[in-house]
Amino acid sequence: MTTDRIWSYPPDSGHVEGQDLTGFGVVASDGTIGHVDRQAAPHGLAHLVVDTGVWVFGRSVLVPVGVVTGIDTHDRKITLACTGAEVKAAPRFRTDSETRDRDYLTAVGTYYLRLAATA
Repeated sequence: MTTDRIWSYPPDSGHVEGQDLTGFGVVASDGTIGHVDRQAAPHGLAHLVVDTGVWVFGRSVLVPVGVVTGIDTHDRKITLACTGAEVKAAPRFRTDSETRDRDYLTAVGTYYLRLAATA
């Protein structure tokens, strides 16, 4: 997987351009981790900000859309190609300004690319 692919929905994910995923549940390969709080694509780096609720002490995580394996519009659910522990171990998301910080997004992309390479 190339760097730009981690920031693009896989062709077989079920994503439809312009689709609003806010509020969709997010399920890692080992269980539910939260819901989509918002989505963004600054600099063409599409990602989801996932509110984990009490799962990770109420913090949010940033997930590149390249790890999305499926979008179920009927059940309003998104599945990911990684575990909850892998999402939790990703570079920490602290402030909304990081969704536009190219260095932070590069670190997140590199982390998830390493996961994809070992999968």
